[in-house]
Amino acid sequence: MINFKEDEYLNKLNHSCAHMMAQAVKHLWPEAKFWVGPVIESGFYYDIDLGDKVINEEDIVAIEREMKKISKDGKRIVRHEISKSEALEQFKDDPYKIDLITRMDEENTVISTYSQGDFTDLCRGPHVDTVKECKYFKLIKFSGAYWKGDKNNKVLQRIYGVCFPTEEELNLYLKELEEAKERDHRKLGKELGIFMMNDLVGKGLPMYLPNGYIIWEELENYIKGKEKKIGYKHVLTPPLGNVELYKTSGHWEHYKEDMFPKMEIEGEEFVLRPMNCPHHMMIYANAIHSYRDLPIRIGEIARDCRFESSGSLKGIERVRSFCQNDAHLFLTPEQIESEFKSVVDLILEVYQELHITNYHFELSLRDPADKKKYHQDDEMWNLAENTLRKVLDDIGISYIERIGEAAFYGPKLDVQVKPAVGNEYTLSTCQLDFCLPMKFHLTYVDRDGSKKTPVVIHRAVFGTIDRFIAYYLEETKGALPLWLSPTQVNILPVNNEYHLEYANEICQLLKKENIRISLDDREEKVGYRMRESVMKKIPYTLILGQKEVDSHTISYRHYGSEETHTISQEEFVHFIKQSIEEKK
Repeated sequence: MINFKEDEYLNKLNHSCAHMMAQAVKHLWPEAKFWVGPVIESGFYYDIDLGDKVINEEDIVAIEREMKKISKDGKRIVRHEISKSEALEQFKDDPYKIDLITRMDEENTVISTYSQGDFTDLCRGPHVDTVKECKYFKLIKFSGAYWKGDKNNKVLQRIYGVCFPTEEELNLYLKELEEAKERDHRKLGKELGIFMMNDLVGKGLPMYLPNGYIIWEELENYIKGKEKKIGYKHVLTPPLGNVELYKTSGHWEHYKEDMFPKMEIEGEEFVLRPMNCPHHMMIYANAIHSYRDLPIRIGEIARDCRFESSGSLKGIERVRSFCQNDAHLFLTPEQIESEFKSVVDLILEVYQELHITNYHFELSLRDPADKKKYHQDDEMWNLAENTLRKVLDDIGISYIERIGEAAFYGPKLDVQVKPAVGNEYTLSTCQLDFCLPMKFHLTYVDRDGSKKTPVVIHRAVFGTIDRFIAYYLEETKGALPLWLSPTQVNILPVNNEYHLEYANEICQLLKKENIRISLDDREEKVGYRMRESVMKKIPYTLILGQKEVDSHTISYRHYGSEETHTISQEEFVHFIKQSIEEKK
């Protein structure tokens, strides 16, 4: 999707269209007063005080109609510069503008306004030359919004819109918005019975329904199986810890604002854990290790909690309680390259098998001009960053460097995916850490009998399972691959009186092969039941009538196709099992 703030002309065009919308609102409701109308990544909005009036769909149609009149009239957009005292006089009857003006620092501040015909508003600009350029627009949505974002303030009416230079661009964008709605994992999650939210439980705290937990288990078993094959040992640790644990790790100093508040119990202070590395450090410290033991690879599907602001929560993509596919690798300095390469190879293998193709690597580094939020050790940082660059260059990975995006304890390699809708985000991560092993006084006995500090690699291939499910739902529009689908085969007997017995026979056959099935024997027409099977995006639907009973065969349709195929029972079982195994 386009970022309107980053395109200079789109920025000006949408800024001007926001003013044109405000002018239209003023024509329809002369008592309207306006707060701010900024350009945002997805167009523009304006916050408006309409008294007791609440905007509805019919109002949006009326506003758009008036905007078209204003655009057709073609008034020029003119900039004026006035003093602070002149601005206070000009907007003396508008408390929202007075609030903005009085918060400007200096008395002799030059303030700019922009006028178009009978409408003038405070604005820094810039704008296009004439409202005639704001011809191709659409008001997208509307909602209530607290003035200044403060729930103690009045609720204003917020109207969102977009504007483009051409009708073709506008139509393409609107088509993309419709596509985004259809792919939105929150919509799909509700329709397919995957997860739910309830404010009584708490915002940002998802609950996985039976269908969702099947997907969860399949992903967990898949990634743990991969890890076990290359020597990972899995552990289980508690979802909270003593505050002293996080003070030792440094997270309390650097990450406290993102944690839930501490709890005091029997003289101890606990906090819900936001990450798992401190627990895994303590597991390593539980025994004496030799260089012969290394690398030690500790993995966990771990429940974590972070206090995300309510405005940033989004379905299961961004939540307050989530499960990380986490692991920590303890190794000697000589093993960094081979182990880091092993992690990258695992990520690439998973992406290939799960058909993830639109991604790139980013190397996140410390900002040398702003070191406050990082562990204070220049020598350690230089070593870690140079080591990571060398490893990536040696194994031939292309990457973009991102200054200031490192974790507080070390540089990291992030895999940024570009989802089917929305902006790119981090899916997988791999971090090099010389810091936490020192903080926890971790050691191993080296060849010469001396004690050395191990190096740690933090890595998460799925990132969080929650975000991965959200990503995969949107990539597939909810039509999950066979191996992940909660129901893999739906069985429809054409007529229960004559065909139900055979349908039950096929049902038992597939159950014995651990294929997830459903049997729809409702007294409804087969066409109706078929449409419902399609709506549920079930990969394979079997239609069993007299022909199949007589020949002991199976007729099936694959989701997305209207063709019906008939094969033997044995062929169908082999075909389904092979498709699941190959993750088609």
